Amino acid sequence: MNRSLQSPVPPARQPVAMVLGTNEIASAVAVHLKRGGYAVVLSHDPFPPVIRRAMAFHDALYGDPAVLALLHGQLAETGPELSVVSARPDCVAVSPLLLNDLLAWRMPQVLIDARLQKNRVTPDLRGIARLTVGLGPNFAVGRNCDVAIETRPKKAGDIVVRGRTDEPDGVPPALGGVGKERFAYATTDGLWHTPIEIGMRVYKNVIVGTLGSVAVRAPIDGHVRGIVRDSLTVEAGGKLLEIDPRGRNAVWTGMDGRGRTIARATMKAIRLRTAQRASRGNGSKEVVDG
Repeated sequence: MNRSLQSPVPPARQPVAMVLGTNEIASAVAVHLKRGGYAVVLSHDPFPPVIRRAMAFHDALYGDPAVLALLHGQLAETGPELSVVSARPDCVAVSPLLLNDLLAWRMPQVLIDARLQKNRVTPDLRGIARLTVGLGPNFAVGRNCDVAIETRPKKAGDIVVRGRTDEPDGVPPALGGVGKERFAYATTDGLWHTPIEIGMRVYKNVIVGTLGSVAVRAPIDGHVRGIVRDSLTVEAGGKLLEIDPRGRNAVWTGMDGRGRTIARATMKAIRLRTAQRASRGNGSKEVVDG
């Protein structure tokens, strides 16, 4: 065990919430948890790479500014750093440490898996915290989480307390009338390089980066809403780039509506489950509209 992770810890009166993932959904959830009185830690996972980085706390991992809803994401790599940063009223801790290392620092009251890993095996998180919440596909209540939240656009925010969440369908929600066509995908595993920044205006077929030795081109005209950070390894099939085609109405910063909906549903599920456990010792057996 790493001794640097053992002390000090936040005051016992401040509950700790750990969020797996640093993407825009994980970050929206972190904002709402912070507003709800939690000391919040986000744990980075490299897959899938985060593309909507200006809507997330992700870039704090690299020492870059990461501000969302007036909260600052700040890098924390040791126990003392986690304690200090997560307890600040205007900060959330963003850590490269994985869950096992974080648990050496503190056992959380709430653990939320917001990695949105559609094609990976989801571990059983129950028992690690008083309440475990799974966001998106591959979650089954009573098998690998205590409660789950749907993230598919048509069901985003539905609270699942029995059964499974929907399987991924590979169909992203439309933005400005454009669906999957606004994304560039990795055709192979490789090292990604790009000089492009989020918010830049690009045009269809312009080269936006290289994956290994293969040039990657913008799929449509528009502003860059998301792009994998330069010099990261990407798996085949992963998203590299997202273009917002809405012209002057393009948005690439802040929380979007889907993120807010999912984050509010997560907080609602936490409150409901906490109240149910306090009064009856177990949760209800139904799907609640978030």
